[in-house]
Parts: sequence; C-alpha cells; structure tokens
Amino acid sequence: MTVEQRRVRVLVVTDSANPSPSLLHAVASRAADGDVQFRLVVLNPARAEVHLLHPERHDKAFEAECILLETLPVLEAAAGSRVIGSVSVRHDPVDAIEETILSEPVDEIVLALPPTVSPSWRHHDLPHRLRRFGLPVTELP
Repeated sequence: MTVEQRRVRVLVVTDSANPSPSLLHAVASRAADGDVQFRLVVLNPARAEVHLLHPERHDKAFEAECILLETLPVLEAAAGSRVIGSVSVRHDPVDAIEETILSEPVDEIVLALPPTVSPSWRHHDLPHRLRRFGLPVTELP
C-alpha cells in the first residue's frame, strides 16, 4: 500500500509586489522539488505606525494589489502553476503570517524580506519569532 503524497503548501512573505530575481529563483527551485502550491502574501507598504483602519493603509494595499496583479504571471511562470497572491492589510510580517496560518493550511514559510529595506524585522530575529508555528522557515538573501 502506498501513501499518497499531498501538495505541499508554501507561504511566501515579501515586502514587494514585484518579485525579485532571488524570489523567482527560489520559487522555481522549490517547485522543481515536487508538487507545491505557493501562497504569496505581500506586506502592506503603508507606514508601520498607520492604524489598521486608516485610509492610507487601504490605499497603499490597493496600489500594491494592482502591481501584484500585473506581476503574478511572472511568479506563476517560475512556479509552473497557479500562485495565490494577496496584499495584507498588515505591515508586520509576524502578524501577516499568523493571520494567514489561522485562515488556511501552510506547510512551509519562505521569507523574501531584504535586510536593507526592513532592518528592524531582522533585528527581532524573525525566524525565531516564527518558531512557535512549528513550520520550516527559509530566509532568502
């Protein structure tokens, strides 16, 4: 009797709706390893101190969503399949990840957050903060 393998669900978290070459390479490499479903969450580009209900947060998310709709086919080409993508209303990566994990199944997390853009996230040791979810975490350079 063989055990049927199920599709691995990989959550990709980034701060840009426009995928970087390293993100595209990582997605293509991970897709080559087996049956994978990618879920892309783009962090809200609004300033961190802007309240969740503030119009700026929703305006910035809408702008990023428009870019994401244009660039998603490039990511899907790298993945070799459909990619589910959205822009979070959240700016903090832990909050966005937690919100996603609570609403859908996730098997792995890939972080595409450049340290030059978000040094405070690295300062707080993001992979360590995500350990509580019990999922493998990969940080892209």
